Amino acid sequence: MFLSCIWFLELLLLSLLFNVNSAQTIVKSLPGYPGELPFKLETGYVSVGKNDTVQLFYYFIESERDAVRDPLVLWLTGGIGCSAFSGLVYEIGPLNFDAESYNGSLPSFILNPYSWTKIANIILLDLPVGTGFSYATTSQGYLSSDTKSTNDAYMFLQKWLLNHPKFINNRLYIAGDSYGGKIAPMVVLEITKGNEAGLTPHMSIEGYLIGNPAVNVPKDENWRVPYAHRLALISDEYYERAKSSCDGEYMNPNPNNAECQFALQLIKQCTSNICLSHILEPICKFRAPKLDGLKWDLTYFEEDPNDILLPSSDQENPKCRFTDYVLSYVWMNNPSVREALQIRKGTKEKWKRCNGSLPISYDQDVTSVFDHHQVLSTKGYQALVYSGDHDMMIPYIGTLQWIRDLNLTLEEDWRPWFLNGQIAGYTLKYQYQEDQCYLTFATVKGGGHTAPEYKPKECFAMIDRWFSYYPL
Repeated sequence: MFLSCIWFLELLLLSLLFNVNSAQTIVKSLPGYPGELPFKLETGYVSVGKNDTVQLFYYFIESERDAVRDPLVLWLTGGIGCSAFSGLVYEIGPLNFDAESYNGSLPSFILNPYSWTKIANIILLDLPVGTGFSYATTSQGYLSSDTKSTNDAYMFLQKWLLNHPKFINNRLYIAGDSYGGKIAPMVVLEITKGNEAGLTPHMSIEGYLIGNPAVNVPKDENWRVPYAHRLALISDEYYERAKSSCDGEYMNPNPNNAECQFALQLIKQCTSNICLSHILEPICKFRAPKLDGLKWDLTYFEEDPNDILLPSSDQENPKCRFTDYVLSYVWMNNPSVREALQIRKGTKEKWKRCNGSLPISYDQDVTSVFDHHQVLSTKGYQALVYSGDHDMMIPYIGTLQWIRDLNLTLEEDWRPWFLNGQIAGYTLKYQYQEDQCYLTFATVKGGGHTAPEYKPKECFAMIDRWFSYYPL
């Protein structure tokens, strides 16, 4: 009892010293969902950065199973600049939009049976500043980079845990996909440094999980050509021609290398109308929805008649995934929604699922995080790296190559993993040390760039087993 009082007083003192400037609200109901939410949702802001000029917005959903014992996960959506809400409703959260019944009014929700919140406490963070509802109080505060985003995420966790002390001892994992998968290991390393330096609160970091992650963006993208060849999108002849003339550089080739330029032009003709995020889905361009009277016009795509998928009386209209994204714009920019989420008035004129202007001003000051993975492999963390195998944006073969380059000990070679008796993907496992710490790589069969969006059931089973230390 005495020690518990001392611990509580220490946390209280730390809160005062840290000047924890935050605000949070328990959201019991949301427009578009009938009745009270069947899970505990909290939204809020945590101030970070110099002079607390950056206000990071977050969603926190307690585990629906056992909030005290289940892991705590910080989720970073990719982009650069895609909102955490996208991860919440399209990937891992408890709510999905009911796209089938949408009639042009305020979208409604259905429950996601494969929500990761059934087995974990999830914080979804709008990072970097300028993403989603995160904002800065000064123009200088909007300047961001890989390094600054990492520091902001670490400070966010420090302050959030001080405000939520009951989660300090929960197993902590950092998660993210795409560009969020690049920042995640940087955050883990920052937490490690803080723990080793004795900074408080001490975080119970156990590992990280990243999906179709960026590691070195130019190299990641360079794997698109070998992947296109492997998936029969380009011929053997075109691939060999590019391979022999481009010296392995396909994204930024020598402009004076005429033979390479010609080979890449042939490849471009074969792949330019392929959807990079999932090669089997139709390609379509997208803009934010246009308000037409009291309803939103879902046909407001970029003005290119060759890329717009129009309804036809004599053939089935292919479903464009981007039309589902429109619902998030309609819902999040509704005044009643902003009131329910307790969004500060005047901080964001218009919410965007992905802030297209952010990558222009954002400084990608860390070219590669390969060294971060190498350092983390010596720290004994559990790591899960998964890839939707139909993603051409960051192909799985490139991810597999940098994992091999870590020169870890192969514990289990390539084999299928199963769900309900069917192959759900393929996996292999590397051992860090002799104390049963592993890096697990897994493909998600049929998955795209954001694998949980395309294969929610499979991804839920995958992370449930991984959290429970069961083999895939």
